[in-house]
Amino acid sequence: MKNAKIMSTKILCKQPGRYIGWPSITKAANGDLLAVFSGDRDWHVCMAGKTQMIRSKDNGETWSAPVTITDTPPDDRDAGIITLKDGTLIVSWFISYFHPDDPRWVNVSESQTECWRPYVENITEQDKKKWLGKRLSDDSTQWSSGHWIRRSTDNGHTWQEPIRVMATAPHGPIELADGSILYVGNGEIDGKEYIVSEKSYDKGKTWVVESMIDQYVDDEGFLCEPHVVEAADNHIIALFRYEINKEKRKGNYMDKKFLWQAESDDGGKTWNKPYKTVIWGCPPHLIKLKDGRILVVYGHRREPYGERACFSFDGGRTWDIDNEMILTTASNSDLGYPASVELDDGRIITVYYEKDDPMEKTCLKAVYWKPFH
Repeated sequence: MKNAKIMSTKILCKQPGRYIGWPSITKAANGDLLAVFSGDRDWHVCMAGKTQMIRSKDNGETWSAPVTITDTPPDDRDAGIITLKDGTLIVSWFISYFHPDDPRWVNVSESQTECWRPYVENITEQDKKKWLGKRLSDDSTQWSSGHWIRRSTDNGHTWQEPIRVMATAPHGPIELADGSILYVGNGEIDGKEYIVSEKSYDKGKTWVVESMIDQYVDDEGFLCEPHVVEAADNHIIALFRYEINKEKRKGNYMDKKFLWQAESDDGGKTWNKPYKTVIWGCPPHLIKLKDGRILVVYGHRREPYGERACFSFDGGRTWDIDNEMILTTASNSDLGYPASVELDDGRIITVYYEKDDPMEKTCLKAVYWKPFH
């Protein structure tokens, strides 16, 4: 591999008979590595998910058993985590509600939807109003998702009360050089869905939406699940998953699922028009390495399945797709949502989820690798 040396892969957490998905990773102020995910699940889509975390005190050599950060009555999904410059940790996630009688799930197996029923029966109207978004149907089977963050000021040992936000994205917000926190994610304003650009100026305690990006970029698909990186002071690169509308999913539609990109030169207050990149896969996670390169990692859900990575050497203007890196390979497409952290010795740990055995449910894994200069 021209751009990187793969050193090892490792299972970080396996919960026998249970499903794990959508992880993120950060290095805490005390040096601990923290990986969060949605764990103790029945399936990819279910009502059982919890926001869980594992910890490594030795640069990823060994990992703790999972602890639960959040377990609301509905489903807790897509955990993101970041460390602010003052040591504050922010975990983000969204909460969804799947009722077995909701007509949107007619293509989900009856056995799977029926496993939701015991959870749904224990969720009160008060729970729905507290944790979810808005009611979408009069019979209370349809609700929009709730978007949340939590803060910790003791390296993730305890967590403050949840704070509702407008945005949601798999890997959460980032902190900018000026100390503000930028969260670019899916959200809804006045009944219309957008990519919202939301900021906090007080370490995540309060949030304000500063701009919106139209997620409907063409007649076939839409943008979702973004992540951002500050390439230079106030110059933000955003990459987006491109998803095909259900009625357009015909023939080779998977071949169209390239990442899309937009930029902001004012810290997320305004954005240029999104455009398609040369990177096929989804969703993205971006970091800026110590040497200035920008790294994006993403899942590759067509054969050969696995996790991939690509560098930009010019601040995100172009991507070195000719030297795309295959970080891992997998047996099927139920995988991905990789996220990376750079260690002091230049190694990179990228966490992701996939099946260790095709007959098992998914687990949390990591690839340990080193980029070449």
